[in-house]
Amino acid sequence: MEETDREAVATAVQRVAGMLQRSDQLDKVEQYRRREARKKASVEARLKAAIQSQLDGVRTGLLQLHNALNEVKAIQGSLADVSKDWRQSINTIENLKDVKEAVVQHSQLASAVENLKNIFSVPEIVQETQELIEQAQLLQAHRRLMDLECSRDDLMYEQYRVDSKNVHDMNLIRSYFDEVQVLSEELGKQLWMVLQRAIVTVRRDPTMLVSAVRIIEREEKVDRRMLDRERQTGFLPPGRPKRWKERMFAVLEGTVSVRIESTQAETRELDKMWLVRLLEITRKYVLDDLLVVKNLMVQCFPPHYNTFRIFFDLYHHAVSVRVQELAAEELEANEIVTLLTWVLNTYSSEEMMGDPELATECDINQLEPLLTQDVVDELLSKYIQTITSNITGWLGKALETDRKDWQKDTEPEADQDGYYQTSLPAIVFQMFEQNLQVAAQINKTFKEQVLHLCLKQMGSFLLRYQEEAVAYKNDHLKDRQQPQCYVQYMIAVINNCQTFKESINSLKKKYTLKTEPTQHDAAIEGTLSEVAREGCQFLLDEVFLDLEHHLSELLTRKWLGGSHAVDTICVTLEDYFNDFSKIKKPYSQDMTREAHRRVVQEYLKAVLQKRVTFKNADERREGAERMIKEAEQFKSLFRKLSAGEDTDRLCDSIAAIAEVFKLTDPSLLCLEVSTLVSKYPDIRDEHVVALLAVRGDASRDMRQTIIETLTQSKSSLPATAQPIFKDITVSSTTSMAVPKLLN
Repeated sequence: MEETDREAVATAVQRVAGMLQRSDQLDKVEQYRRREARKKASVEARLKAAIQSQLDGVRTGLLQLHNALNEVKAIQGSLADVSKDWRQSINTIENLKDVKEAVVQHSQLASAVENLKNIFSVPEIVQETQELIEQAQLLQAHRRLMDLECSRDDLMYEQYRVDSKNVHDMNLIRSYFDEVQVLSEELGKQLWMVLQRAIVTVRRDPTMLVSAVRIIEREEKVDRRMLDRERQTGFLPPGRPKRWKERMFAVLEGTVSVRIESTQAETRELDKMWLVRLLEITRKYVLDDLLVVKNLMVQCFPPHYNTFRIFFDLYHHAVSVRVQELAAEELEANEIVTLLTWVLNTYSSEEMMGDPELATECDINQLEPLLTQDVVDELLSKYIQTITSNITGWLGKALETDRKDWQKDTEPEADQDGYYQTSLPAIVFQMFEQNLQVAAQINKTFKEQVLHLCLKQMGSFLLRYQEEAVAYKNDHLKDRQQPQCYVQYMIAVINNCQTFKESINSLKKKYTLKTEPTQHDAAIEGTLSEVAREGCQFLLDEVFLDLEHHLSELLTRKWLGGSHAVDTICVTLEDYFNDFSKIKKPYSQDMTREAHRRVVQEYLKAVLQKRVTFKNADERREGAERMIKEAEQFKSLFRKLSAGEDTDRLCDSIAAIAEVFKLTDPSLLCLEVSTLVSKYPDIRDEHVVALLAVRGDASRDMRQTIIETLTQSKSSLPATAQPIFKDITVSSTTSMAVPKLLN
């Protein structure tokens, strides 16, 4: 406490000292005193309220504890009374044991008295039931059978309740009622016979079928009741559950299967048309039977059975099994056609399962196919195996003939528009047309299958065509003088790709109604585009092989002194493109654009490879003016070759670099380079370093400043812009200088 008092006094002294630091504050001493007095009173009031609140809480807690103690004592007293009453009632419960045994015995005796008449008359009732079954009075026979089973089951249940482990008495009851189980089986046999002849029975005497179904429904109810009692007591009578409903559907399924299997009366040895006759009989049987089911049999079954749908599925399954058996046999080609025509067309047509009367009940489109696609494909593959072999052989021979034509010293023939071509596309698609015409006469599905085959074979053929074109180019590179018409035949190869595309589209339009692309379309399209692209690339390679020497002169001392390399390049390109005019669109357009791009890139590559370094301003001006002039030459050439298409951007890159060289004020060099990079964002730092090196007057510090400025303001390449500098590499010495400058 003393320590606390000292701290309080020290705090107060410090606070008063803070208030009275100046002389004018002495006038406010009384005001300070009153304010502190008010604060003290407020604190004391809050302390008193808090202490009072704590005291009230303690008082309430003590009161609740007192009440809880009284309630616990009351509960203890009640528990003592309950314990006393329970001890007194034990003797009473023991005295009631005899009463319980008497109740059980009374229940057994009551059950025995109730079934006494039936017990004594079991042999007589069994005999009567047997006679009723033989007389086909099934409902009456079943009523007596149920009485017998009820008596047996009640007696066995009472015995089970008394002593479930007494096997002797249970077997005694079971043996006394042995004939009941025999009667049940006999009645079941009669029901199955009625169901087996259901299609015939329903026409002559539908009441017999109705009786059979009613009996099965009764047995289903008894089964459910017995199973419920088993879950409660553990007792299940012998022979339960009978599951006659499941057996009924199994019998119906077997009946339908036998009816379908019995349609074959002849074999191939006796009649070459055996399969046609078999399928026609099957069609007639199935349609007639389903119409009987719809018009007559449905009324004999409860509505919730969905009878027609059941029979519809049964017949479909039986036909499917039979068709699969036929498909597994060694069928001849014409028999495969007959079978698949029936399976894929006749079966679902209005002549059979698609009959208008049946269509109101079931949708044929929801049924599973009679044959899986694998089986259909297997049968089709057997049928068209000869076609496949022939097409493969014909395509190989056609390609071999075409490849030999490529070695000729005469130009290939041209079409009516003057485009080079060979006879290969016409030969190939004449072959496809013949096979598709035959397929169309057989069946639409076969036609689609043969078209699918043709497209598949076309895909494989085009891959071989591509390989031959590559080999043709490689052979030519060994001796560029041979063959003499290499360029013309490579143009024909490219044009053939367009002809193939048009012919394929024509076949598809003529022989299929499907508009969606097939699995082979993308592959064929891709291969044709690749063959054409490679062909154009081969031709351009041929051009640039001739231009290689002249391209190597660009941006050299010889070029600076007055070279005609660009004039020669333009003349050579124009000469080649006179032949390339025989290439069909769009390949000719793509080829012109690619040639333009490659020429500009080769020119830019010559600049960036530092073949020459300008020594002074005059050389820079002279070189820049020459570059601008040659850029205009390229523009003029490719405007002519491109038939007016916009081609300026690529050539403008040469002029833009020339402006960097032409600049006389080095202080503006950073701005000029920035302008260049903004126009062509794919320029990399090593390109800029190479340009500055060619210019020849950029100091190390200036290079570093320009690179750092460009790095900070680097912009991304627009999605629509064609990259120019992206694929241009510079020498390793130049690229190694970039990180040094950036450092």
